[in-house]
Amino acid sequence: MFESFLAARNQETVEHAARLAGGELRGAAWICGPPGAGKTHLLQAICARAGQAGRASYVPLTELATLGVGVLEGLTQVDCICFDDLDRVIGELDWEHALFGVLREVEERGSRLVAAAKAPPALLPWKLPDLGSRFTAVAVFQLRLLDEAEQREALQLRARLRGFELPDETFQWLQRRFPRDMRTLYKLLDTLDEAALVAQRRLTIPFIRSVLRE
Repeated sequence: MFESFLAARNQETVEHAARLAGGELRGAAWICGPPGAGKTHLLQAICARAGQAGRASYVPLTELATLGVGVLEGLTQVDCICFDDLDRVIGELDWEHALFGVLREVEERGSRLVAAAKAPPALLPWKLPDLGSRFTAVAVFQLRLLDEAEQREALQLRARLRGFELPDETFQWLQRRFPRDMRTLYKLLDTLDEAALVAQRRLTIPFIRSVLRE
């Protein structure tokens, strides 16, 4: 999955993530950035690579937070833990106590933990100051949103990995008519690719119009 992540101006972040995933680095790291910057993609890439040589767990807290802190049970035995949307539970004392235990175990075992959130740890409303200070002390990276040229390159990369080409004029047509965030554009590309495979058609603008019923 690292292969489908366009680093662009986020090269330092991607390189650090890849070294964590491969086991070259240990300890914790924090990745922050706005929605659509690629945090989830990068966490899942880390888990996929780390899982090839050990045990890795991707924990999407927006989806799991309502289940309570019990979802963290057993994670201290995992070699690489990736917490997505960690800010979803920051400010809740029971969650912070549980996270403190996980982080301390990661540090003692020399395993790996990567957290993702919209903001850096120094700007979050921690209930446990010790937990906040520990996360503030780890390597913190800010993901930048892709600009228009980088978005086109990222979509063309994803298209090539799926075995087809995305013409520039098709990208420009999509970009003019849909929100310019990568999550939306990736979903559109996947939908169109599936439709093109079924219909045995190229991704021309007339075909896209017919699929999306403009």
